[in-house]
Amino acid sequence: MLPVYVCVCACTRARLRVRKSARVCVCLCWRKTVNVRLAFRSLVRKYGCDLCFTPMIISNSFIQSVRARHSDFTTCKEDRPLIVQFAANNSEELADASRLVAPYCDGVDLNCGCPQRWAMAEGYGACLIHKPELVADMIRQTRNLVTDPDFTVSIKIRIHEDYRKTVEFARQMEAAGVSFITVHGRTQEQRTEPVCLEAIREIKSAVNIPVVANGDVRTMEDALRIQEGTGVNGVMSARGILENPAMYAGYDSTPIECVKDWVSIALSTGTHFSCFHHHLIYMLNKSLTRADKKYFNVLGSIPGVLNYLNEKYMIDFT
Repeated sequence: MLPVYVCVCACTRARLRVRKSARVCVCLCWRKTVNVRLAFRSLVRKYGCDLCFTPMIISNSFIQSVRARHSDFTTCKEDRPLIVQFAANNSEELADASRLVAPYCDGVDLNCGCPQRWAMAEGYGACLIHKPELVADMIRQTRNLVTDPDFTVSIKIRIHEDYRKTVEFARQMEAAGVSFITVHGRTQEQRTEPVCLEAIREIKSAVNIPVVANGDVRTMEDALRIQEGTGVNGVMSARGILENPAMYAGYDSTPIECVKDWVSIALSTGTHFSCFHHHLIYMLNKSLTRADKKYFNVLGSIPGVLNYLNEKYMIDFT
């Protein structure tokens, strides 16, 4: 029997369930252009990504401003399954924001892992792992307001310095009704240190809901190693998939066909040049020399980029 190397919490308007040979991806964007996040999610779905998350959206602004909603959240019928991730610091705002997006996604996720100072100063992100009663109430209130039993309410967390506290936190969230938990295996102070797979493994063993591992997933080999070492139900990549959107399809670096697909998707969705170009800088990182990077990184127009790709890689965009 073949082992289950990497699994996903796959939701297709149904409860999350484990599937063989599946992947999870958080799709990140470097600019707040309306369509770029949707464009990148469309790309990674072509290359084996089973579940996408939006970037973190501030729930307070999302509720209060139609403009913020239009800016922060764009989707389409093909953009499924999809989890919308919110930053929130109280139950009412998370529940209200979740109600607004519920018709257009498969679940919401509360960010309890962002370590940036501005986020924690506002009561968002990683500081929430020290407030289990509040997070449990946020989960319960969201479930009470969004009554669809197939709609998922999940959280993404970092670990405590004493990860036994994180194990207990996960148990409390399970009791509150959380659908699944994504664990970034670093503390809020850590940035480049190796993730603690032991902590992720202990959390997985302690709960009966799906657990997704995050951190240090830059290749498919990393995904397989982490899944095998922890027994998690899914593996999430953010930075790794920026550099190689075809990672989950088994490619060691971004294939030319993926570059061509990105150009097609980005241009057809009106992606702003800075975002379009920035993603290409990541995708071509391993294939360009230092001199090539210096030249490519300062290109300032879509025609200039397309001409370069045609000359360098013989990509025909006609």
